[in-house]
Amino acid sequence: MPGPGSYWIGEEERQEVLEVLASGHLSRYGDLDDPNFKHKVRTFEQEFARYCGTRHALAISSGTCAIMASAIAMELKAGDEVIVPTYGYVGSYSPLIFLGIVPVLTEIDESITIDPEDIEHRITPKTKAILPVHALGNPSDMDAVMSIAERHGLQVFEDACQAAGGVYRGRKLGTFGRAGAFSLNIFKTITAGDGGALVTNETELYEHAFAIQDQGYKPDKAGLAIGQESHLGLSFRMNELTGAVARAQLGKIDRITSTLRAKKARLKEQIDGAGPFRFRTLHDPEGECGTLCTLVFDDVATAATVAKRVGTRTLDDSMWHYYANMDHVNRHLKSLGRPSGKGAFPRTDDIMRRSVNLSVGVVDPGLCSEFGININSTDDEIDQVAERFRRACDAPAVEPQSEEAGVR
Repeated sequence: MPGPGSYWIGEEERQEVLEVLASGHLSRYGDLDDPNFKHKVRTFEQEFARYCGTRHALAISSGTCAIMASAIAMELKAGDEVIVPTYGYVGSYSPLIFLGIVPVLTEIDESITIDPEDIEHRITPKTKAILPVHALGNPSDMDAVMSIAERHGLQVFEDACQAAGGVYRGRKLGTFGRAGAFSLNIFKTITAGDGGALVTNETELYEHAFAIQDQGYKPDKAGLAIGQESHLGLSFRMNELTGAVARAQLGKIDRITSTLRAKKARLKEQIDGAGPFRFRTLHDPEGECGTLCTLVFDDVATAATVAKRVGTRTLDDSMWHYYANMDHVNRHLKSLGRPSGKGAFPRTDDIMRRSVNLSVGVVDPGLCSEFGININSTDDEIDQVAERFRRACDAPAVEPQSEEAGVR
């Protein structure tokens, strides 16, 4: 069970799903006046919009599809450029590539989120938008991102797929740009197995996104006759069973994030000063999700040695979260004459090689977070993990690696 929501699946989810099965209505559509139709997806959308503080929320089949629907609804076109950080997930890039949009990769900083200073260097006359990724549950520097976007007349939409429940300066993540995308897969803060959501304050954008996720229909297929389709759409609908689990999990989201933050604080307190590392920069320490504890070491060799001793790896071994490991994306970028492949973004490469993730709520080999704790860990278990990590830092150093040896 890799994500915190997965650990907390229980009676609430079971009852929600059983209601749907007993009703016989598995589609998100039904007669609201029929007591047998439980409208779980519709209710989840209303509750998620209320939770985020937005006018609209759209349940959808994945976070990737939420990004795609957002891009289309924002009327981004083939050939447009969208600035995206070099660390996040392949699903931040793939929807853009399928639409013919050019993802312009941009360095990260020690927050493991987009580096605002580098954004300025990537803007061209073709740049139309910025897609910050709130990676590993940590808010991007949204004050800086929004300021840059305003100065250059750029749109912003947010990849908050790893950050449901996160906050930046009192506002929920995903609510700063024109749209925000969330994932509900098993690795995320809350989960429905799969699925996602899109939030926005713009009614026209919401209606366009709704049409994208369901064959051109208006919201809830209201008032639409043949010949009155609003837009050409696809099929990214969420079904009632997924909506039922999503609704139950949403009811736990604040308890999940507060629990994670408390357990992470205990872990950090016990390992602080244990070795030559610093905790990654948090743009809002009170608002991050607390799913992971990321350490940035002073040098490559020590990071690799400590990671190996506790049975994990440095972040340059992250699977499809680190740009250099996405061969399919890099082939596409290379065909466009864009920077691609390891070495193209030296600051990101350096940070990745010096960084180690300790799990707090997300236990995921793809994020190199095999070692650490989980949302159910007791104080004693947290203390034991901290002690093991301190011993790994205290052990005699191995023969220093060359810079090349640290590259995977």
